[in-house]
Amino acid sequence: MGNTTNRRPPRDIRAAIAAERRELAALLDGLSAEEWNAPTLCAGWRVREVAAHMTMGFRYSLPTMVWELVKARGSLHRMTDRRARKDAAAHSTRELAALLADNADHPWTPPVGGIEAALGHDVIHGLDITVALGIGRRIPEDRLRVLLEGVNAKSLKFFGADLDGVELRADDVDWSFGTGTPLSGAAQDLLLLAYGRRLPPGHLHGEPRDRFVTVPG
Repeated sequence: MGNTTNRRPPRDIRAAIAAERRELAALLDGLSAEEWNAPTLCAGWRVREVAAHMTMGFRYSLPTMVWELVKARGSLHRMTDRRARKDAAAHSTRELAALLADNADHPWTPPVGGIEAALGHDVIHGLDITVALGIGRRIPEDRLRVLLEGVNAKSLKFFGADLDGVELRADDVDWSFGTGTPLSGAAQDLLLLAYGRRLPPGHLHGEPRDRFVTVPG
């Protein structure tokens, strides 16, 4: 169920992050040019922009990131969007995949959330790519559990996820969150909703599903 507090040892989460990055790097390295230019669940970003964003923390020092934020007038969203677009154009797809693999053990963490947030960053952006491309990659349950256990009102607000009146019910693991009209699906798809994403049709089941589905076209 949701809201459990069995925090994993940091070494286990580090191992999960490294495995996730290596697996995603191998997946990216096998994509076609058409797939690299395909849209993802991140609005306005193709696969190459998402990959560039995922490797940004490895390529820029903290002072450089602060300066980029200053240039973006304090807007983290504006800064990350601009850098993702520029970096996607500056690096080949092979370079982007290699950057992820070569930095599998890099200790980077986001400004908020610590090591669990670093795992979430990789898992969610990986799903942004694979779900949009229709690739049936399944996230190992131990990685999912770390992130599912971190879903709460504060995290929903941070990611702009509106789940009011909805109870998420995973149909592949023992997990649920919220109260209201049931909405079911695979745990990794429900996790995407908790991170503010909308999904392609066919992933969700229940009366509220249309609230969380992208409109084709």
